[in-house]
Amino acid sequence: MKWTRRDLLKGLGGLPILGAVWWAGAISATSNKKERLEILEQLNIRPSLPPTVPEIGGEPVRVGIIGFGIRGEQLCRSLGFATPAWMEEMKLATEEDPNNHQLEDFLKQDKLNVKLVGICDVFDVRAENFIDAFTTPENPIKRYNTYKEMIQSGEVDAVVIATPDHWHAPMSIEALNHNVHVYVEKPMTHTVQETYRLRTAAENSKAIFAVGHQHRQTLSFSTARDIVEKGTLGHVSLIQTNTNRNDDNGAWNYDIHEKASPETIDWEQFLGSAPAVPFNKNHFFRWRKWWAYGSGLSGDLLTHDYDRLNCVLNMGIPTSVSASGGIYTHNDGRNVPDVIQVNMEFPNFSTGSSQTKGKEKGMTFCYSATLGNGFNRPTILMGHDATMELGNKLSVWPDGASTRYADMMENEKMRPGVPIYQYDPAANVPDAISSATSQYFADKGLMWTYIDGVRVDSTFLHMREWLSVIKNGGKVSCGINEGFDEAISAHMAGLSWKLGRKIEWDAETETLKPIEGIDFDQVLLGNENWEMTNKDVVIGL
Repeated sequence: MKWTRRDLLKGLGGLPILGAVWWAGAISATSNKKERLEILEQLNIRPSLPPTVPEIGGEPVRVGIIGFGIRGEQLCRSLGFATPAWMEEMKLATEEDPNNHQLEDFLKQDKLNVKLVGICDVFDVRAENFIDAFTTPENPIKRYNTYKEMIQSGEVDAVVIATPDHWHAPMSIEALNHNVHVYVEKPMTHTVQETYRLRTAAENSKAIFAVGHQHRQTLSFSTARDIVEKGTLGHVSLIQTNTNRNDDNGAWNYDIHEKASPETIDWEQFLGSAPAVPFNKNHFFRWRKWWAYGSGLSGDLLTHDYDRLNCVLNMGIPTSVSASGGIYTHNDGRNVPDVIQVNMEFPNFSTGSSQTKGKEKGMTFCYSATLGNGFNRPTILMGHDATMELGNKLSVWPDGASTRYADMMENEKMRPGVPIYQYDPAANVPDAISSATSQYFADKGLMWTYIDGVRVDSTFLHMREWLSVIKNGGKVSCGINEGFDEAISAHMAGLSWKLGRKIEWDAETETLKPIEGIDFDQVLLGNENWEMTNKDVVIGL
């Protein structure tokens, strides 16, 4: 296929993709159309097309929702079910700002063949809101007192799990053991041993298991995979990716509901395997701030960045992880860090090389996070031949010392400061971002992607894929194997921060290398500060 200059300026508009893809490196020396086409053909990058998903036909999939908090509501909207309160809120938001298209996007969303049949939530208000919002004369919603009651009822085909982290694995394992399909939010597990038990349950079940890393549907990431696989960047030796948030929502200080009380919340059921403590509204609504229920920055936000890079590079579990940081910006009683630096080492990983064989091998994945500053730091993949900035859009710059592009540099067909390739699926599509936290997720490609100029919720695409596989067979893009990699890598980061030392992975035995006197799960779940002194363990209060 030959591209004309008009095609390039239109962003390859003749192809069924959204946005602008253009040759940005053309300078005076490449004014010749033939030369421009030669460079494009040499790069051979193709923006990825939306995946084709078979129709979700037949009888509706009967879905039960476990957890109807912030994420639970979002997942229901992706399935096609929005509460009247949210609809009214979005209507008012649109009136205030015409660029806010959230309601319009929801109303245009394709209908999935889903029937909501049940809710399980330990907070009465949330369960009642769910029932009030979605019950119809033809389809009365049933409330289940426990997740086991729902899963064992025979009345649900699939469950969506949007609970605190410490419930992800137990609920998923119960569902898989009863051949009930599972869509579970990240991180996939809360402890190391749970990760193995869940993998065994998924491998032995007839049910389809999916982890909620919706960014695997973002077109810029699949385009990035094509760029890497074709050697455009050369050997990638360093990845830098970051979390930058500076508001109460981003720091997990969520609103506490006025009707919360021991009478409206089943506190014992919420605690589950967590330590028995008296009823605490702060713990219930802001559970991400404590290791007993959540996984901190390593499980909540690092997992996003790890998996979106793993879906591009397929690098797997790191050989070792080192982490540092502390509670530096929100001294409010939390025991998970709000600033963290994580280095993941992949000494045997390679994306290919344009240099002498054997010269290049190994990569460091560096994750840096603060909940005390919102300055945007992009995700960068640094290769010998080029550097890629990756989010909902991507750009590629040639490196001045590149081996692959040396001749083009010398002939001034390329310049280090000028991108050789850019892909912006949101070109000319204005939209209002409701909060700083929303902007953070949007910039990373975690909220939506674009198809034929239309913004599409990435979570909708991810859940549609899961439902299609349930009905038609096939494979989900983030299943048990991808979830296993994510969970182990995140746990290694959490352990390293708590122990103050490097955590290593044995790829042959698929186990963490043991440390004398240390129970990894006890460390992950504990609220203590741990320090290593030679081979002795000192627990500080």
